[in-house]
Amino acid sequence: MPATNTARRAGVCCTALTKTPLSQKDAERTAVLLAAMADPVRLRLLSIVASEGEVCSCNLERPLGKSQPTISHHTRVLAEAGLIVGERRGKWMWWRIVPESLENIRRLLGGR
Repeated sequence: MPATNTARRAGVCCTALTKTPLSQKDAERTAVLLAAMADPVRLRLLSIVASEGEVCSCNLERPLGKSQPTISHHTRVLAEAGLIVGERRGKWMWWRIVPESLENIRRLLGGR
């Protein structure tokens, strides 16, 4: 799945939840991101990709203890939420974090 504009569409753009109420549109975008991260497998997958910088799907089976079809499902959810982007190289996908998405979540939750 090539990188798309999904990250920009799904990104959160607002101030911290504690500063001002979210608009309906921002709440919907935020819910997509948080729902994608709410699964333990996806959260671990996201942390692996973030810590490695770039990871081949083939290198996610062992640390996650999941089959390739299951990994594909979870990477698709994270990509559709705009949290990761993939690049096909041969038969494998290589995944990277979308730094702006993580920064937006940090900002939303009141982090610096």
